[in-house]
Amino acid sequence: MTNISKFLLRGALLAVFGLAQPCFAGIETPHIDQRQENQDRRIEQGEASGALTTREANHLENQQMRIERQEEVAKADGVVTAGERARLTHQQNKASHNISRKKHNLKRD
Repeated sequence: MTNISKFLLRGALLAVFGLAQPCFAGIETPHIDQRQENQDRRIEQGEASGALTTREANHLENQQMRIERQEEVAKADGVVTAGERARLTHQQNKASHNISRKKHNLKRD
């Protein structure tokens, strides 16, 4: 392989990786994902301990699935904006409060 061919190959590779990276730059949501895992675990623990009925656990799991779908919609365009992150965080706050209420039988539906 000649020096010119190597140079062109390296340039092409850099261009491909350089253009591909911005597509993934704004769609990482590790804090939201970790919080979802924690809340799923809280629901499972509540059901296992008897603090949550099957019906309550199903309701809370459905709420978690709605948040996950909203996260997928936010990621669909390749960027999760600050507003989308704020909405997801707000939904997670509501879900966390619901988990706590239902685990401690504080009924306010």
